[in-house]
Amino acid sequence: MKQISTAKIFDGTQGVYSHISDACQCEMKFAVFTPKGEGPFPVLYWLSGLTCTEENFITKAGAQRVASALGLVIVTPDTSPRGDDVPDDPDGAYDFGLGAGFYCDATEEPWSTHYKMYSYVTKELPALIEKRFPVDAARAGVFGHSMGGHGALTVHLKNSKKFKTCSAFAPIVAPSIIPWGQKALGNYLGDDPLDWAPYDATRLLEDHGSSDAHILIDQGDDDNFLEEQLRPELFKAASDEAGQALTLRRQKGYDHSYYFISTFIEDHLRWHAVELGDD
Repeated sequence: MKQISTAKIFDGTQGVYSHISDACQCEMKFAVFTPKGEGPFPVLYWLSGLTCTEENFITKAGAQRVASALGLVIVTPDTSPRGDDVPDDPDGAYDFGLGAGFYCDATEEPWSTHYKMYSYVTKELPALIEKRFPVDAARAGVFGHSMGGHGALTVHLKNSKKFKTCSAFAPIVAPSIIPWGQKALGNYLGDDPLDWAPYDATRLLEDHGSSDAHILIDQGDDDNFLEEQLRPELFKAASDEAGQALTLRRQKGYDHSYYFISTFIEDHLRWHAVELGDD
């Protein structure tokens, strides 16, 4: 692991690091905010959305002040593998390839060598964090935005004993039936929609039932992706049917941006802190 940068903020430390990933077969970057003290601290993994890197959340969300006060570590991985040998969308589109790993393990060539983001965020990165930072692995949660909200929901629903809490901002909840998801999952996993179900939060609830956690979702009602790409009502219906505890908040006038995230990030951090038993 290499330290790229570090800065003091709200008495804690915001660092950016890199390492060679076995899962993604390339150098990966990630950011870690660590509060003042010895720990071990509860740890939250933030999964960012399309086009983002590890930098977006740490510079725009305004999370460090509250995380410092609550004694929370926040880990922010990049959104995809990167490097000269990593394939990108052949048309250079923003919604697939670099910056758009969709938190799945690709099975199709040429993507399957590097695009193993599900294994990276559920196994390899947590193992590194638990070894090198003062975190309590028994008190871990996951949250994210848009594509990263999709990642957070699926990671939690399939690993609820490891990632005990979950929340999301404007998540993609049913990628099997929306354009972003159909393009990404079709390319990464092949043409059969049955193979996409393990990475579709709504399908996971329909097929396997609920987790024990109470999930929080915030969705801006002025989000220009709401009707075509996000469809939170589908996850709400599946949650009701499966008995999944869910708070879905519609936030009037808010869009898809980090202005929206920064407005409600404190609510989410406090939500996780209470659920992880460290208020």
